[in-house]
Amino acid sequence: MNKINARSGTFLDNMKLPVHRWFRYSAGFSAQWVEDEIIRFELESGKKAKLLDPFVGSGTACLSACALQRKSIGLEGHPFVARIGQAKNLWHLNSDEFVDSCLEIVDRARNIKPSQIILDNKGLLEKCYETESLQRLFSLRLAYEDLKTESAIWQLSWLNITSILRACSTAGTAQWQYILPKKNKSRVLDPYEAFLAKMDLMASDMKLSQKKGWGKTANIIQYDSRKNFVEKNFNLAITSPPYPNNYDYADSTRLEMTFWGEINGWGDLKHAVRPSIMRSCSQHSASDKINLDEILSNPELSPILAELQPATKELAAIRLTKGGRKTYHTMVAAYFYDLAKIIRNVYASLEKDARACFVIGDSAPYGVHVPAERWLGELALSVGFKRFQFEKIRDRNIKWKNRTHTVPLHEGRLWLIK
Repeated sequence: MNKINARSGTFLDNMKLPVHRWFRYSAGFSAQWVEDEIIRFELESGKKAKLLDPFVGSGTACLSACALQRKSIGLEGHPFVARIGQAKNLWHLNSDEFVDSCLEIVDRARNIKPSQIILDNKGLLEKCYETESLQRLFSLRLAYEDLKTESAIWQLSWLNITSILRACSTAGTAQWQYILPKKNKSRVLDPYEAFLAKMDLMASDMKLSQKKGWGKTANIIQYDSRKNFVEKNFNLAITSPPYPNNYDYADSTRLEMTFWGEINGWGDLKHAVRPSIMRSCSQHSASDKINLDEILSNPELSPILAELQPATKELAAIRLTKGGRKTYHTMVAAYFYDLAKIIRNVYASLEKDARACFVIGDSAPYGVHVPAERWLGELALSVGFKRFQFEKIRDRNIKWKNRTHTVPLHEGRLWLIK
């Protein structure tokens, strides 16, 4: 398997692509791969693609469809991440107006005195920034809030500020989006310089995408995919749901949401984010909030119950021997119950002979293997899909010396045919 194919399930190559690179959101897949799959589908089916992504994140699949002038709809439960995707989807606006708005912000920000700046939340922010950098970032925020109008162009200016927050922080960032305040970075950007540099990059990408003839064909909506979809008649779905690996997606933009005053701390995520995203981590699936037997009794899970039930019982027993006592047993049950609903909704939204691709990986919490792709395939058959096929992209859990188990894991593409 070549390296490009192995990376198709990751976001890495997107950081070189116009518009896609405006915000580093690690969860996702290769934009070029999505384009290739759209073209392959059209060649094999003879139909023009109408794309659905029920976990669109910051917009990769929809922007890939734009590049080919194909219609698409992306749904994203995380409200802050959805806003990022919606802002990126404004690539078609006038780049000169965008530059003018950014220059206005910088000019206004430079005239704001430190005494005029009142921090909404000093805890996390003061751990992540030097005092001068934080003051400059907040001067950009205040200038933006003073100047913004109802014009969509200001959403791009908002994204500009949002996108530089990590680069201006002294705090280290883990492989995913977690912030590590105790781990310092060696290279930190000045907020004004970073803002102007990102302005130039975004304006250049806007011109380039317009010159290439991208289409204004995407619609990105903040929506919980566990609810019934209004739109129908898609013939291709490409998506990557959370893996059952305990990554807390609600926490992925805590720094950004704290900076904008949308939350005051981790606990606020319970109300600001968690209600509209599926359950894929123990922080979202506490055993005192979820009745395991009640979830397992739902008929949607009957196709995999013979394997799911003993796995959850084993996890429930193992957790009592662990210091952290993580609620993986309820997490796994809630995870597949949520995805059972979403797979049903995807099926209902697709035309006959349509196909869907879920980029997915398995997991092994507390060493108990959870064969996600096979269980999801069985759930898909139960709602009406004719068949499923899994293509492995790469092996996982092979390079971390401190891994907690030795169960071999993988990542790949689960194809569903209606």
